[in-house]
Amino acid sequence: MSNATPPTEQPAFLTLYEKQEKIYPRAVTGRFARWRWAMVWLTQLVFYGMPWLSWNGRQALLFDLESRHFYVFGLVLQPQDFIYLAALLVLSALALFFFTALAGRLWCGYTCPQTVYTEIFLWVERRLEGDRSARIRLDAQPWGLNKIARKGGKQIAWLFIGLFTGFTFVGYFIPIQALATQMLALHVDPWATFWIAFYGFATYGNAGYLREQVCKYMCPYARFQSALIDMDSLVIAYDTGRGEARGARSRKADPKALELGDCIDCTLCVQVCPTGIDIRDGLQNECIACAACIDVCDDVMGKMGYAPGLIRYSSGNAMENGWSAAQMLKRAVRPRVLIYGALLLVLGSSFLWSLGHRSDFRVDLSRDRGSLARMTGPGNIENTYTLHITNSDEKPHRYTISVAGPDGIRLDTAHELAVAATSDGKIAVRLLLPAAQALTAAGQTLPVSIVVRPMEDSQAEIKTLKSTFLVPR
Repeated sequence: MSNATPPTEQPAFLTLYEKQEKIYPRAVTGRFARWRWAMVWLTQLVFYGMPWLSWNGRQALLFDLESRHFYVFGLVLQPQDFIYLAALLVLSALALFFFTALAGRLWCGYTCPQTVYTEIFLWVERRLEGDRSARIRLDAQPWGLNKIARKGGKQIAWLFIGLFTGFTFVGYFIPIQALATQMLALHVDPWATFWIAFYGFATYGNAGYLREQVCKYMCPYARFQSALIDMDSLVIAYDTGRGEARGARSRKADPKALELGDCIDCTLCVQVCPTGIDIRDGLQNECIACAACIDVCDDVMGKMGYAPGLIRYSSGNAMENGWSAAQMLKRAVRPRVLIYGALLLVLGSSFLWSLGHRSDFRVDLSRDRGSLARMTGPGNIENTYTLHITNSDEKPHRYTISVAGPDGIRLDTAHELAVAATSDGKIAVRLLLPAAQALTAAGQTLPVSIVVRPMEDSQAEIKTLKSTFLVPR
């Protein structure tokens, strides 16, 4: 009988999480790639250049949170103008609905910051590490001087772009020229330093490492886009009827004789996709409509001597029914798109009209709750109010104050108020009703109006505030 101890069985571990496979997008050229790079240049010239523009001796676009003033070229917006921000958000949502219903995720493919910065970071990566196959080989190599130099150079370039982006973003909230001077002197406010680093490393992480994961898992737009598109929306589609069955063949081969479609199953459409999907499997949430697959497929079709458009912008109905481009575009302009477009036009026009006719000053009148009415002197009645004047102009102004109401009522305070540029002014307004008139109006509430007008311009807008004057019994 053997006394040998049987081997102990090792516990088996089963993971429920699949390892994230790294995606190596292949470089692509074509008309849509040129459009993407045109949008990269346009958006970044605006983003990086706008803070350096001057207007009336100050930064043209500045959101000064400390003084609670938002400067937008000739406009000076204050917390009371929050309604404009709400309107802008509504317009942005409507624009998103309109363009998505018309042509899918155009925003994602061409102007979304995640797409734009991923494109920039990929360009840096390709310059230093090579295209797709070269990057795969480099990652598989053991660490050496060549790999360290290439990887290290890429990281330095990414960090520089990220931190410069963070610096520019903070420059929209702190005057960028002053911020640049502080950075050169190595004396930057701690909070400014924190936000520069925060947004810099957010750009570095999102565009350098997370990339398609932001679009696939973090962005909510991919989840609700299905509610915004229908069978007549223009999306990137693979022509199954023309492409199937797939198969490799020589350029001189006759696909019909081989019972093959136009797709040669080269998988280049998958290799250029920044989210790693196969568009031949149909439209998917992960597709950001960058059209890289269209460019590479058209290139392959040209080399094979086939017609372009195996992968193209089309609609579900157009693919099913074999419609022409004219028929497809005709159906694209449908009630949903027209409603979104009409709302966008009406609200956008109203928004611009409101901004264009916005007054340079606002007034507000509130009654003194501590003393509604009191008797002063021999039978005179006094009511006290607080008048607030907001001057949104970048020049100081003086305002005259007058009262209109029952006979005999008059101001018992200063008739003028000076308000500094882009500031608020406050003054106590005391209205006095003489004893003779107060006696006849005892127990009544009399209508009065406070009239405010700028002194510098006789043609300027006049503000009239209606209130009441209380006469006790």
